[in-house]
Amino acid sequence: MNRLPLAIRVQILSALVEGNSIRGTARMTGTDKKTVLRLLADVGDACDAYLDESVRGLKSERIQCDEIWSFCHAKERNLPKDMRGADGVGDLWTWTAIDADSKLMVTWHLGKRLRGDADLFVRDLASRVVTERVQISTDGLGSYSEPIQRWFARADYGTEVKDYGLLDDESPERKYSPLVVKKVVRTAIWGVPDPDHISTAYVERQNLTMRMSMRRFTRLTNGFSKKALNLQRALALHFMHYNFCRKHSTIKTTPAIKAGLTDRVWTLHDLANLPELMRGGLAA
Repeated sequence: MNRLPLAIRVQILSALVEGNSIRGTARMTGTDKKTVLRLLADVGDACDAYLDESVRGLKSERIQCDEIWSFCHAKERNLPKDMRGADGVGDLWTWTAIDADSKLMVTWHLGKRLRGDADLFVRDLASRVVTERVQISTDGLGSYSEPIQRWFARADYGTEVKDYGLLDDESPERKYSPLVVKKVVRTAIWGVPDPDHISTAYVERQNLTMRMSMRRFTRLTNGFSKKALNLQRALALHFMHYNFCRKHSTIKTTPAIKAGLTDRVWTLHDLANLPELMRGGLAA
């Protein structure tokens, strides 16, 4: 990407992190689709590597976890028979973990919604947190329980399960409006989690941010991912921008500053130059 001017790279990245599609970004910046994909690959891989190296040694006290659905190539029910069961196609789930205080996205995992994926996700989460005792909140998915017990020596674990439905005066024929929360059940699974902090509110709000910031996650769109690798790169770019560049409205700074990972707000120029810096071992 050295021959692409920095200003153009910044324009492309700006369009991508604000939820534009690959082709839409190409049209907006006057570049070719392949150019946009090459930049996404270059910067996405660098963001993935930098996040893996830098988001460690966290003193998190409260962590919320969730999973968000997307798909690659085609939805599971529409996959050709010879592709069913293959890796990286069909329904995919992004497992996410957020620090409830700093709003830092601690880690994520792209895969299926299976016990093996839960184990990989929780093991990586545990490797990044150094707090002696942490409170973890998830939804009611049963796959979390065993990995959390295995990889966290001491944890206070609770679940928040929401019961969704229609309001009493609403027609069941409505198609696109979301269901409303009719009941919330919070349960202490083990340890002594603070009932007031058994919640998945922050991580669910981050799910909305993901859907708004990445066209691949927008519902009812043809901008879905065709390759799982490019989806992984888009996720890395999003989380890097969210953690290091985007000021959070609640904490009035970036999550990375709040968590003590950096002392400044990063810019899109920093992200555009990150691949070269990472190759030279100069990122700081």
